Amino acid sequence: MLSHSKLGFGLMRLPKDENGVIDQTQVQTMVDLFMHNGFTYFDTAYAYAGSENAIREALVKRYPRDTFTLADKLPAWKLKGPEDVERVFQESMEAAGVDYFDFYLLHSVEEKHLPTYEKYNTFDFLKEMKAKGKIRHIGFSYHDGPELLEQILTRHPELEFVQLQLNYLDWENEVIQAKRNYEAARRFGKPVVVMEPIKGGTLAVLPPEAEAIRKQTIPHTTPSSLALRFLAEKEGVMTILSGMSNGEQMKENTATMRNASPLTETESKAVAAITRSILSADTIPCTKCRYCVAGCPMHIAIPDLFTAYNSQRLYGEHARYQTYYNKFSSLGNPASACVACGQCEGVCPQHLSIVSLLKTVSEAFDH
Repeated sequence: MLSHSKLGFGLMRLPKDENGVIDQTQVQTMVDLFMHNGFTYFDTAYAYAGSENAIREALVKRYPRDTFTLADKLPAWKLKGPEDVERVFQESMEAAGVDYFDFYLLHSVEEKHLPTYEKYNTFDFLKEMKAKGKIRHIGFSYHDGPELLEQILTRHPELEFVQLQLNYLDWENEVIQAKRNYEAARRFGKPVVVMEPIKGGTLAVLPPEAEAIRKQTIPHTTPSSLALRFLAEKEGVMTILSGMSNGEQMKENTATMRNASPLTETESKAVAAITRSILSADTIPCTKCRYCVAGCPMHIAIPDLFTAYNSQRLYGEHARYQTYYNKFSSLGNPASACVACGQCEGVCPQHLSIVSLLKTVSEAFDH
């Protein structure tokens, strides 16, 4: 498979200005820092609004095509007919400004999306585009269980790699099933691209009790470096994607991954203790992918309201969390405005019971 770097730049959470527009200047600075440190793997998607255009300007137009690798994804939820498959693919190529993708994935292949991918013959389409040289390597991202993963890999041996949500907090999670999915991919000999290694930032700023464990036992580490190194040592891990959204995150992660050493026994024990500590708190495991937001008929900023709730659960009641909640409620609607249509639950990669959770959040903040 094509040579690439162990750290990948995930483009789902690019920095934005106060108006919610991608900060192109900051993106360009981050791309330069990433490339300067010898890392070359960039991951975008048709569903990551504006990211394909942003990477065209910051990377594709400024660096020789053979100095970087670019991954993109085809989303089932944008396909309404067979003609949409090629249309979406071509739109992605034009937006990114390339004539081929190094890696191209079916986005979030799981039970609810797999029928769409099969109905519109997307697996054959990927093979056709690879034969034509428009795709170098084909694969898929995945948010379901190991049983279905093995079925897909059995039926489609042509798929060369799989992108999985892996991090130490989800490693034994019965819903995410990170470890079992990783083991399934390895049984089929498929390289693994890791997404959500820091779980949407959850593992970058640890709650007080978990942070105290880190400081007392392994003060030489940082929370983010610990999360990345936990995965870097796993056999078959091809690239670890980090959705970095500012220059400081980029500097820390590139420094970590330039010479990522395996966890020591002390560090592994600390990870286990930190995991137990975090999971003992009753929080919502939202990774802020924002897939739920676009289709919400009430325009509720669901991930942001969940952030307010989680912050209050982890750090105790404080006026700033109510202020944060009020800010994002005013931009759309509060949690109490939910009409229980279920659209959000149909697209959530974490399989959260969002309708019920919004009621819980409403009880905490809608006074």
